[in-house]
Amino acid sequence: MQAVKMYTTAVCPYCVQAKRLLQQRGVATIEEVRVDTHPDERVKMMEITGRRTVPQIFIGSTHVGGCDDLMALDGRGGLMPLLNGA
Repeated sequence: MQAVKMYTTAVCPYCVQAKRLLQQRGVATIEEVRVDTHPDERVKMMEITGRRTVPQIFIGSTHVGGCDDLMALDGRGGLMPLLNGA
């Protein structure tokens, strides 16, 4: 299974929802980068993604986007193949 990295904050309901979906799909470990406690990480996230909001989710080297993007990817059947490295 591909590595999953997620830029998050402590009080983000969308982050919780995204983590729950990923766990339901078999992801055991999510590397969380807290941008609320490490402002320099938010700057890095914005440089990489062009977005300011969390979560920002990466599966392997693919930037999935935010929670809505993750849900849409799952809804059209693309999440599991991406998680499995297809």
